[in-house]
Amino acid sequence: MPALTNAIFIIVMAWLVAGCASSEPRPVSNGAEPPTEQTAAVAYYIARLPDRDYVETYGDADNPRPWYTAAEALGEIGKPAIPALVARLDSDDDYELMLALYAMMLASQDPTLQAETGGVFLRLGTVLSEDTNPANRRLAMAWWQRYRHLWQ
Repeated sequence: MPALTNAIFIIVMAWLVAGCASSEPRPVSNGAEPPTEQTAAVAYYIARLPDRDYVETYGDADNPRPWYTAAEALGEIGKPAIPALVARLDSDDDYELMLALYAMMLASQDPTLQAETGGVFLRLGTVLSEDTNPANRRLAMAWWQRYRHLWQ
């Protein structure tokens, strides 16, 4: 199954890179356009946030670390992923909430978005700990309230 997961990940990432390499100008989204490759990728990874098996491992055998594939991919997508991540901040699943918060922190560091926020990105306390979800959720919601106008 990890081979299939890797193959899907590689295909989606290649798809995203190909879309970014297009020389055609992209219209500004007003909510009425058909789904793009990027919105499809956001939906794909949002649906996988609660999947505890949708992880990889990195590091050596003595110090293995989980790679939260969906959260990392959403972080790479950046600004376009943030509204979908905000919608997941009401999740009753502590694991999903933890990963949504982590992904939102990563996505808020998108250089395009930082240019619009004056370099301000979401800064969370301890990440990837379900115990810090309540405090991190408050920080994420405060950041969203301050910058949500950038998605209107």
